[in-house]
Amino acid sequence: MTALLLGALGLTLSLVVPGVLASARWPGRAPVAAIVLWQSITLAGILCALGVVLAAPQELIDESGPGRPYGVTALLAALVVAMVIIVRLLVSLAGVTHRSRTRRARHRLLVDLLDTAERHGELPAGLRVLDGPLPFAYCLPGRRPRVVLSEGVLQVLDAEQVAAVIAHEQAHLRYRHDLVMESFTAFYRAVPRPLRSRAPLDAVHLLLEMAADDAARSRTGAPALRSALERLGDAVSPDAPAELDAATATAERRRRLDRLTGPDTRSGTLTVVAATMAVCLLVLPTVILVVPWLDRALTAWPL
Repeated sequence: MTALLLGALGLTLSLVVPGVLASARWPGRAPVAAIVLWQSITLAGILCALGVVLAAPQELIDESGPGRPYGVTALLAALVVAMVIIVRLLVSLAGVTHRSRTRRARHRLLVDLLDTAERHGELPAGLRVLDGPLPFAYCLPGRRPRVVLSEGVLQVLDAEQVAAVIAHEQAHLRYRHDLVMESFTAFYRAVPRPLRSRAPLDAVHLLLEMAADDAARSRTGAPALRSALERLGDAVSPDAPAELDAATATAERRRRLDRLTGPDTRSGTLTVVAATMAVCLLVLPTVILVVPWLDRALTAWPL
């Protein structure tokens, strides 16, 4: 029964919950807590998959009757499958991390070579300015982070708007949003296609942008950030997930603009509720399902 319940929970977290949570409006009022909730959903899904693999053989043995050779074989097979799941996730994470680091290192080198910041007087440390009329801004995280602006940004935005853009990108760097995005990208690519959902990837990317918006709004105010976002148009950071299409990027920008219009709707209550849900999602299945099964399994396994 434990394996069945864990399997049902895992499928629900993988196929049902992402669509429901991605379409909800409340995460925009508590983006950081919503990101934590998404992380809990992802981790709980992984733990459910491992739980099914480990619990199913023992429950099959209980139903078919004891037998030491059969039990040892089933245990070894379960451990092998569990290791395959873990190794697949680790390999995916290592691949995403390596590609991201390599791409950023090359990009950082080019940005440093093409930098024209000295033409514009005194600018914040780590800021690079590239020639070109197209307005865009993004950041390059890592040990030597950079905030990159184009000449077009300095031409179309005033000083307050430029400060808002820089504050937004610095928030991405300060809170290492790149690591969060890499972990979700790795999980997305590691999950088999029939169980794969793009909803967490797109939703977390939007929530990270909202979290950076909140940090910038606290420093420069919402009007400057909103007007800067409007003038920057549909420019997408090169660090955005490759799976992010133009339609999704446009929808994200629209939601961010709507969120910056009118009064601040951030909610401390929603933050607490979402954080509590995240903790319960990890703790309750473990306490209710896994601990009782583990007690039975340690007694039943033919070790």
